[in-house]
This record gives sequence, C-alpha cells and structure tokens, in this order.
Amino acid sequence: MAWGACALLLLLLVLGAGGGGGVHCLEVTRSRRALQRRHHLRSRAESGATILELRHHGGGGGGGSGKSGGRSREEELGGLFSSDAARVSRRVLGGGRGGGRVPVTSGARLRTLNYVATVGLGGGEATVIVDTASELTWVQCAPCASCHDQQGPLFDPASSPSYAVLPCNSSSCDALQVATGSAAGACGGGEQPSCSYTLSYRDGSYSQGVLAHDKLSLAGEVIDGFVFGCGTSNQGPFGGTSGLMGLGRSQLSLISQTMDQFGGVFSYCLPLKESESSGSLVLGDDTSVYRNSTPIVYTTMVSDPVQGPFYFVNLTGITIGGQEVESSAGKVIVDSGTIITSLVPSVYNAVKAEFLSQFAEYPQAPGFSILDTCFNLTGFREVQIPSLKFVFEGNVEVEVDSSGVLYFVCLALASLKSEYETSIIGNYQQKNLRVIFDTLGSQIGFAQETYPTVDHPVHIDNKKHNTNL
Repeated sequence: MAWGACALLLLLLVLGAGGGGGVHCLEVTRSRRALQRRHHLRSRAESGATILELRHHGGGGGGGSGKSGGRSREEELGGLFSSDAARVSRRVLGGGRGGGRVPVTSGARLRTLNYVATVGLGGGEATVIVDTASELTWVQCAPCASCHDQQGPLFDPASSPSYAVLPCNSSSCDALQVATGSAAGACGGGEQPSCSYTLSYRDGSYSQGVLAHDKLSLAGEVIDGFVFGCGTSNQGPFGGTSGLMGLGRSQLSLISQTMDQFGGVFSYCLPLKESESSGSLVLGDDTSVYRNSTPIVYTTMVSDPVQGPFYFVNLTGITIGGQEVESSAGKVIVDSGTIITSLVPSVYNAVKAEFLSQFAEYPQAPGFSILDTCFNLTGFREVQIPSLKFVFEGNVEVEVDSSGVLYFVCLALASLKSEYETSIIGNYQQKNLRVIFDTLGSQIGFAQETYPTVDHPVHIDNKKHNTNL
C-alpha cells in the first residue's frame, strides 16, 4: 500500500541512563548548561512528513548526586531491572497517510530507562512510554485517587470540552473486554454506566480508570475521538511519565485506531544513550525518511491468539563472535518497552557459555540484579567484546550494536525462570537499528541505522567489537 509520503515521524532523543564506568566508559563532554536546556521544538518538512525536533530537558532521574528519592543509582537501576524481569512474563489480568511529528525523548529524566513521547491530548500534553507490548494507551487523570509520582500536571478531563467517557454499550468497551480477556467488571452503575478498565502486571503495577475518548494531537496531526484509558488509580515503575502509549496488536492500540491515516505500519530507531543525537518513531511506510545504512530485511510475524497484543517472530539462531551457539531458539517477542533481552534458560546458558569462552581473558565479578554475567575490567584500557547476532526466520541476520552487548561491565542478557516462558528482545539490544512493524503485511523488518555521536568511535572487525576505555 502506498501510504508513502504521508508518514508520521516522532523524534526520540536519548540521554545516557548511567554515567561512565564499565566496558563502555565512552567519554561524553556535556556542559551542565547544555543538559539543563529546555525543549526546543523545531518543525520541518521532509519527504512529505512533518518533523519535530526535540532537545533534552535536564533534571530528574538521579541528577549529579547519584541519588533519587533516597536511593543510590545502583539501587534504582536494580529496581528497574527487577521490574523489567517481571514485565517479561506479564499478563493482562482483566479488563502512511497524514503527516505530523510528536515530541519524543529519553525517559532518563523521568526515572525510566524506556523511551517516551510527548503528545497532545485534549487541551494539554502527556508524556508517555512508547510501548509495543501494550494494547491500550492510558494516562493519569485528575482527580486521582492513587497515582504514581508524575512530573508535570495530570490530564484534567474537566478542562477538555472534547473529552467524553465511553458507555458500556460502545464497541470500544467490547474491544476492551476482548483485549483484556475479561467479559465482566467493565461496567459501573447508573442509567448510562461508564466502561471501566483494569490493567494489571506481574510485578504488581497496574492502571485502573474509565475508557474515554478525546482529541489526540501528533505534532499537528489530529486524531478525533481517540480512545484511551483515563486512569485514576495507577502504580508501578512508570517513572515520572503520564502513562503508556499502546502500540500493540489490539483494536484499541494507537496503530489500530490510526489505520486509515498510517496503514498499520510503524517503525522506530533507538540511538545510543551515550550520544546526543536523536532517533525517530515513524508512523506510516514512507521509507524515504529512514536513514538506514543497510537494506531492510523482513521476517514473518507469528500469530499467537493467547497473547494477542505482542509482536512475535521466530528466532532460529544466535551467534557470538561469529560462532553459532543456538540453532533453534523458538518464538520471541520484539518489544520497545522491555529494557534487557531475556531468553529461556537453555538458550541463555548456551549463549553465556560461549561468551565466557571468548571473554575468558577478563576476570569475572559478582552479578548485578538480573544480570548474572559480569566482569572486573579495572585496569583495562581496551576491551574486545564478542559480537552478538540474532538470526530470525528466513535467514534474517540482525547484529546487535556493540553498545548493546554489555551493560556497563555485565553481559546485557538475562535468563528467564522457565523454558515455558517466552523470550523477549528488549530495547537495549535494538539500538541503532531501524525496526519496522508491518501489521497488515504480518512482517517485521530490520536495518542498520547508525546515528552520529559525540563520543570517540568504536572500531569493529568481523567478529569482535574493540571498545576503547
């Protein structure tokens, strides 16, 4: 389908979540004044799409003291990784056409390692986590009975004349019940009961409220009657964000609701967190706005009616330093909202063993949170990191950027608890890749898309990444 020159781009600016240290130790020179600049939005036309640039607004997320809310940086990261592990096995328990560009930035300043977008909702704005595994967009609403600590004002339905709560007899309420797998509990009392929702996650986080609709603004592209969750009771590791942007496979996701505008196609590229460059989230199939340096290769999406909102593909192999370690890893989820890639134990153990074999010259160190393969790199000025490559169905090979192999001094992969769980490819291993989700074509594409950085370059050969410390 020729949605072509009508794609929607959203810029993602990523700020490093951790400072220096570890295997990356890449020196980034930024002045305090530069980090404290407010957002400067600038629009421009590019191949028919409207592009809005965003600069980072410094502030929260640990600041210069390494403390946040009385916790050390290590404790905060450990908590985020623990929640990430719980998210991997989460289950919901109950109930290009057009043009435009939306404010999107790193979640670092909002105490989350995920990527966030700022969109217009009603007469205000909401900064939400970009999440391909969520079936519903939801934001915190006033008055809020119990809300997580949000930076910025809550969405106030009373201030938006276009806001309306959806009744129980609406098709959207029916779709909600299908998406959550619950046929009861969505309706309240009264002559015209509202449609309520409850989204619960394995780590204990949740969002509860009512289903509503309002105008959604994506940098000038207005979506009338956009259905979302107006949450009045929300708790979890959402940092200082307003909520979640649901990009999953459900009737209520942003992708499904904008099918007429963007044809069910979207893509993103997540830049290095150590860089000051920006990535992009594109709604629509206009490939001319991509900056990929390699051809796009596609693998087939795998359907799973039991776990509908997720994007599945078949992982057929993994190589470490050019050495194949697993020839049939099975079904995996590609997810922008999970940080670290998690693999079933048999696959993870095979990858870990091969990595340790090729990384044997570096002494091991105690594990950190869900990362159990760590190293003592004190005194090393240069570290040779074995390359990591995923092979998907159709012999689609995707090499992980060198910055996605180690998280500081630990192998940036984790093990699931059971062989019966589903592996997930997290956003830390998707950096500097253009990932394309074609929901109508039932395929996911990958291409290298490297952004220029302010750091010194990483020199790469065929089998090893040489990272200067």
